[in-house]
Amino acid sequence: MPSQSAPQRICLMRLSAIGDCCNLVPMVRTLQRFCPQSKITWVMGRAESALLGDLDGVEVITHDKRSGAGGLRRQLKGRDFDALLLMQVALRAGLASRAVNARRRIGFDRSRSRDGHGFFINERISAQPRGHVIDGFFGFANALGIAEREMRWDVPVPEWASARAGAWRGDAAAPTLLISPCSSQRFRNYRDWPVTHYAEVARHAIEYHGMQVLITGTDNPRDHHYGRTLQDRLSPGPVINATGQTDLKTLFALIQQSTVVLAPDSGPVHMAVAAGTPVIGLYATSNPQRTGPVLGRHWVVNAYPQAVEQAFGRPVEALRWGRRVRDPKAMSLITTQSVCDRLDALMDTPPAERLV
Repeated sequence: MPSQSAPQRICLMRLSAIGDCCNLVPMVRTLQRFCPQSKITWVMGRAESALLGDLDGVEVITHDKRSGAGGLRRQLKGRDFDALLLMQVALRAGLASRAVNARRRIGFDRSRSRDGHGFFINERISAQPRGHVIDGFFGFANALGIAEREMRWDVPVPEWASARAGAWRGDAAAPTLLISPCSSQRFRNYRDWPVTHYAEVARHAIEYHGMQVLITGTDNPRDHHYGRTLQDRLSPGPVINATGQTDLKTLFALIQQSTVVLAPDSGPVHMAVAAGTPVIGLYATSNPQRTGPVLGRHWVVNAYPQAVEQAFGRPVEALRWGRRVRDPKAMSLITTQSVCDRLDALMDTPPAERLV
């Protein structure tokens, strides 16, 4: 699309979550490449802004959900946009979008819509059947006439974050396995793998690959329980427990400086891709073909088909795309041997080929 025909002022609205916002960055880079004259404003949440608020060439407006649409309306007072890209279907995002004055209000196709998404838009992207989350995001680029993709993140890492990460890592020369064992806490969101399984894989990484183990997580009781338990089971040994002690920029720097990340379906999976670090994602209750890492997806350990068969008695192809398995025992279908095998294969692969 000729740059002169692109919207001059584009407002993106994706408030959360960390992983989804990381997946959105390549779409932003695509807009910057093919619509260089467009000014891009991204409205995002506070946590997301802590990681992505300094993206080059992007005006980031941090929206505190507690202030509602009224607070955002005050932030955008007197602003007009040629196009709003409403890239989140949650009702709170739709309500907040009312503060954005835009001629074109582009949203998701009907199959992805819920929570009254259609009331806040006047255009829809083309349907993206059975695709990855990032395919839906690129549907907005398609709606603006852009068929190409710029798979680039370039998330800024301040010097202070790199220095803090370096201090946490201990032996800078040793390969590092970063374990982020817990997913976000949501209702019937069963994504956590047993802590004993993580310990077995970590011990394998130490004994067979000479790795140091770095444990990360948020500052909540469940994450701290995982962190302390892992540390106790691996001590004495090259293990560092940084649970609850890193901000998002430092965590991103830690991921960037690590050799490999091990995590369930959660934000650090997608942060790892953005940081250029391979990730062994653990998937059983969600489909990695929809929410897995964008790059290096072959390192995922995928027990989702078995979990679907066990829960519904049908294959994945027979279910609605993205259907979740709400069984707290599903993650136990992932064996420690399967994860160790992935780690062995990854460590035997030249670093330059791990994200191909």
